[in-house]
Amino acid sequence: MAKQPSVISLNALQQDASATFKRMRKSKGPLVVTQRGKPAAVLLSLAAYKRSEEERTILKLLALGEREIAEGTGFDLDAVLAEADDLLADA
Repeated sequence: MAKQPSVISLNALQQDASATFKRMRKSKGPLVVTQRGKPAAVLLSLAAYKRSEEERTILKLLALGEREIAEGTGFDLDAVLAEADDLLADA
């Protein structure tokens, strides 16, 4: 089950932004900012943002690979593994 993100009102964020940023860095997860009781924005620590971008990039590459498999294009697994072996042997 997914962890519920932390929530803070825009007023609370404005009143003590420094403490909010410290809290956000410690939590390693998103912080939902509400305005008039409704979600308005999401804040992430830089580390969480970078991790999210890396995961998104991997997912894009996996989706591209799935599409290539479905289309019958791309590279043969044995050829890829042989090339990887050659690269590792040269290292």
